[in-house]
Amino acid sequence: MSTASRPSSTFQPIDIVTPDIQFDVTRRFLADPNEDKINLGQGAYRDENGLPWVLPSVQMAKSSLGDINHEYLPIAGFQPFVIEATKLLFDGTEALAEERVASCQSLSGTGALMLIGLTLKKLSAAPDTIYITDPSWVNHHLMFTTIGFKVEQIPYFKNGGFDFDSYISTLKTAIPGSPILLHTCAHNPTGCDPTRDQWMTIGSIIEERGLFPIFDSAYLGFNSGSFSEDAWPIRYFLEHLNVELAVCLSMAKNMGLYGERIGLVTCALSSSSAAKVAQSVLQNVQRATITAPPAYGARVAAAVLRTSSIREQWSKDLVVMSSRIRKMRKRVYKELQLLQTPGDWSHIVRQTGMFAYLGISKTQVKHLEENFHVYMVETSRVSVAGLNDHNVKRFAWALDQTVRSIQ
Repeated sequence: MSTASRPSSTFQPIDIVTPDIQFDVTRRFLADPNEDKINLGQGAYRDENGLPWVLPSVQMAKSSLGDINHEYLPIAGFQPFVIEATKLLFDGTEALAEERVASCQSLSGTGALMLIGLTLKKLSAAPDTIYITDPSWVNHHLMFTTIGFKVEQIPYFKNGGFDFDSYISTLKTAIPGSPILLHTCAHNPTGCDPTRDQWMTIGSIIEERGLFPIFDSAYLGFNSGSFSEDAWPIRYFLEHLNVELAVCLSMAKNMGLYGERIGLVTCALSSSSAAKVAQSVLQNVQRATITAPPAYGARVAAAVLRTSSIREQWSKDLVVMSSRIRKMRKRVYKELQLLQTPGDWSHIVRQTGMFAYLGISKTQVKHLEENFHVYMVETSRVSVAGLNDHNVKRFAWALDQTVRSIQ
């Protein structure tokens, strides 16, 4: 067929979508032949040598599995994992004892968010608006607008920290009945979390406005080294407030199961009948999207959670990862102080979790990449896990030189 006789394409140049900024950082990093390049864009833990780390607990779990088949899982997922992960969040609560909980395995945390979003959209009183923080994980806005929500942003970050006053002021105007996305800990991208007193204030307004909190929980245990410590906001809302809620749990970071895509969406509701409705809708939207979630990683995660010796090792692994990240925060700050880098960098040690929000300009971010082979998201969010004793001094020097030369 000649070019002249071919029909015009459905896909036109005007419809092209720009690459995801986070994954495009990794693409550029991998294409860079420089041996001293530093990747601070990817949100994945790296050990002291800059290499992926398979947790000892995960190695133990894998060894315990023996021969397994490769059959499809049920729509709701691998039940031993679903049960253990739900207990991890809700064990000892009235909601679990009274069967007011609905849970479904998901494609990691992203899939959990998708499932709860699609579930809420299927309800007879489907909400139109969802509230997220400004800034937030880049995929939050994309995902919920794709599902059909109107996304409203609540101011969150100012002068290197949590802008509590602006957040509360806007929260008080939220449309009653709307879902609100909460970062349980290790806020992405800022690393700034509310204090417990601030969580209590936030919770009281959410209860007063009749909002539906969705806890995005990608870093439980990975942040402080203690799962229960990091999950405190969830338990507080559940046990002290008269609200229903959902939790979107990922095992990517806290078990290092990134590519296995293992997560859970679970709802704690006001009655067992409401939980049955939620369970039916969750399975319905799972069927409409992926049908059955991944099996192997779910078996690994279940073995970690239900085998006492392996779970004990997992607790130790969480401390190893969280401690190394805190060490790197302190080291970056120390190096910048030694260099007398212009500006106040104390926010790097005040922030928590995998990410630090440097607060430099897009021009400075570009300069770091082009001149020093240091890669990060254009917002200046850096993965602290990408730093180690071999590259942290070089990173601090590159940041110092950039701040001094590029305004």
